[in-house]
Amino acid sequence: MTNLFSTFDPSTSIMNMSFNWLSTVIGLLIIPIPFWFLPGRPNILWNKITLTLHKEFKTILGPTSYQGSTFLFISLFSFILFNNFMGLFPYVFTSSSHLTFTLTLALPLWMSFMIYGWINHTQHMFAHLVPSGTPAPLMPFMVCIEMISNIIRPGTLAVRLMANMIAGHLLLTLLGNTGPSLSLSMLSLLMIGQIALLMLESAVAVIQSYVFAVLVTLYSSEVT
Repeated sequence: MTNLFSTFDPSTSIMNMSFNWLSTVIGLLIIPIPFWFLPGRPNILWNKITLTLHKEFKTILGPTSYQGSTFLFISLFSFILFNNFMGLFPYVFTSSSHLTFTLTLALPLWMSFMIYGWINHTQHMFAHLVPSGTPAPLMPFMVCIEMISNIIRPGTLAVRLMANMIAGHLLLTLLGNTGPSLSLSMLSLLMIGQIALLMLESAVAVIQSYVFAVLVTLYSSEVT
């Protein structure tokens, strides 16, 4: 610094790149992207879907649920939906059609609900084992039936998602393998059928992720 005014010289640089104006850009970098861009149609649609799911899950959980508990189930829905749709692309492994994937999602959630319920609401959990209005001689049988139905819940959740995802994909594969041996007229019918099945599988991908998330929410609401 040779004099007082040399502090204003634009001389700060590294490898001939000036850093004097970096302070001007830093303020622009930390501004969130929604400030610059209006949300597009897919963003608006996804926000409406998540808001609808939030309201529905909030209704299922009831007024005694914790704040923000619906975000867990919305995230679960989004994760399963993403994996279901990824499996519709050719040469992409459908992870949600594997029992390892579905059971990994269902078992920890069910186990955490059970542990929480039996520790904090033991009397309420015992009351769930005997439906109201059950005759006294049938109570032992109802307890056994309710316990078995409660224990197999994670298995039914996992198998339902796996079976629904693998069935349509298997049908698409089997029909697609018959294509090279068909005539031109039959091949056109096969393509129409494959497109229809692909649309059906797209609907199944959405429905099964929704069903999984709703059932997990229902199981959660029973332990509170």
